Amino acid sequence: MPIQPLLQTIRRRLTALSDTPYLDAQVLLSHILGQRRSWILAHPDPTLTAAQRQNLTRALHCLESGTPLPYVLGRWEFYKLDFILTPHVLIPRPETELLVEKAIAWLRDNPSRRSCADIGTGSGCIAVTLAVNVPGAKILATDISPTALRVAQENAHKHGVEGQISFLGDNLLASVAGKFDVICANLPYIPTSTLKTLAVYGQEPTLALDGGPKGLRLIQTLMADLPRSLSPGGLLLLEIDSSHGPEVRRMAQKTFPQADVQIHADLAGHDRVLAVQTT
Repeated sequence: MPIQPLLQTIRRRLTALSDTPYLDAQVLLSHILGQRRSWILAHPDPTLTAAQRQNLTRALHCLESGTPLPYVLGRWEFYKLDFILTPHVLIPRPETELLVEKAIAWLRDNPSRRSCADIGTGSGCIAVTLAVNVPGAKILATDISPTALRVAQENAHKHGVEGQISFLGDNLLASVAGKFDVICANLPYIPTSTLKTLAVYGQEPTLALDGGPKGLRLIQTLMADLPRSLSPGGLLLLEIDSSHGPEVRRMAQKTFPQADVQIHADLAGHDRVLAVQTT
C-alpha cells in the first residue's frame, strides 16, 4: 500500500487512542521509514518493505495495547532536541519548556553564574537542554531512580554534553553539600487520588508522577533544603500543578522572605512554574 492511503489507515486506527491521530500517524510512519515527516508528506507513492510492514504492525499493536507513542518510538522531541526515552522515565511535556526558557534566559543574562542543579532529572531533558544552550554551564543532575539516570546519561552522550553534567543517584539534594546559582526541578506533583483517575496512570512511571496526598510532598521536602543549596542571588525554577500556585507561593515566601517570588503561566494560561529570585 502506498504511503498516502497507508497514512489514512493508520489515522483511523489511532483515532480512538489520540487527540492528534493524523499527526501521530505521520510521526510513526516517518520512524518506520527512517525519514522526516516532510519527506513522508512529499512522497505519497512509495510502499513499505516486508520488514517495515512487520515493524509497523508491531508498533500499532503496542499503541493499541496502551503503550504511549514516545515509548514505541524510543525517542521524543523536547526544546527542538531529540531525546532517547524508555518507560522508566517521564515523557517530556511542552509545558516544561517554559521552565527551560526561563533558566536559559537567566543564565544568559548572568554570564558569571554557571552552577546549576536539575533535581529529579528523569530523561535528562532539562539538564541536557541547558548544557546545549548554555555551553559554559556546569550541571548536577540527580534522580532517585538508577534506570532513569542511565537514560539521562545516554542523552547527555547523544548531545555531546556529558562533560558539562555530573549525575548523582540521590533523593532530591539530600547528600549534596554545594550551592547552585540555578536550581531547576520538575518533581512529581500530581495528588495520589487524582493520578489514579488519569490516563497516564500505569502508562508512565508512577515514581515520576505521584506527589503524595496533596501533590506537594517532594516539593515541601525540597523547599526545606533550598536555603542551604541556593546561592545568594540565585534562581529557583520549579514546575508545579496548575492548582498549586497560591500554596507554593506561600511556601516560597516563607522560605525566602526577601526573595522575588513569581508564578508563570503556561501557554494554556495555567499556573506552571514557580520562580524564586533570591537576594
